[in-house]
Amino acid sequence: MLKRVSFLCAFTSLCFVVAAFGQARGGQRGAVATPRAIAPIDLTGNWVAVVSEDWRHRMTTPRKGDFESLPLNGEGNKVANSWDLARDNQQGLQCKAFGIGGIMRQPGRLRITWQDDNTLKMEFDAGTQTRLLNFDKSKQPGAEKSWQGHSIAEWEGPALGRGAAPRGAAGQRDPGGGGQGLRGGPAPPSSIFEGGSLKVTTTNFREGYLRKNGVPYSENATITEHIHRLPQHPNGDNWLLVITIVEDPKYLSQPFYTSTQFKLEPNGAKFNPTPCKTASPPVPAK
Repeated sequence: MLKRVSFLCAFTSLCFVVAAFGQARGGQRGAVATPRAIAPIDLTGNWVAVVSEDWRHRMTTPRKGDFESLPLNGEGNKVANSWDLARDNQQGLQCKAFGIGGIMRQPGRLRITWQDDNTLKMEFDAGTQTRLLNFDKSKQPGAEKSWQGHSIAEWEGPALGRGAAPRGAAGQRDPGGGGQGLRGGPAPPSSIFEGGSLKVTTTNFREGYLRKNGVPYSENATITEHIHRLPQHPNGDNWLLVITIVEDPKYLSQPFYTSTQFKLEPNGAKFNPTPCKTASPPVPAK
């Protein structure tokens, strides 16, 4: 009888622990976990762009015709070579370089917050631009196209049960090492189940520039981003990595990939919104 009572007490305690863990993960029984609650990584905070590549294309306005590393097709070259900054300014198109296709490459600061449990907000001081990343896939875009378009977001990664089989599954092994043609040593035992990223797909945007010197992307381009918060550096720094893929058969001969890095700042004291403005390119030497 004593053994039976002990077993029932242990079983009851286990049930209590499981129930408490379930509520901590998803709230009350039956409640639907929100994207904010299940986020595998924390993207919020004040970030500053660290320009480690394409310095002359990002920190200054490249000269007209400087299209290095861009897979422009014939039509793309034609449109880019017809760029006229004065004409853009006269027509009120100063924000063409600050639209969805180019905003991540602008030097400056980025502030990320949750607008609500289903929407991440990105605020850029460059051009005073704002993006809303909607996790609700049923949300419809507005009637008019905008510079930042309509973005649908979704979490991805092993932490959400995607991208890794359970340990011990057939064919499952840690990445790296093992003398099987992979680089480096094996990953820490738990790392295959950690981390995650944010995938963002944007539509319903206005035509804009991939670079400040008039390199175009069309309204029908496909723009996909993968946003990662990297493991904390041993010195304590935190980094954001944004992989952007622009596919645009109208102006590009192949997909255009960029990787952009941001470093976390302690606060938003340096966040300084400025209007859309592109400096004149350097005058060619005679």
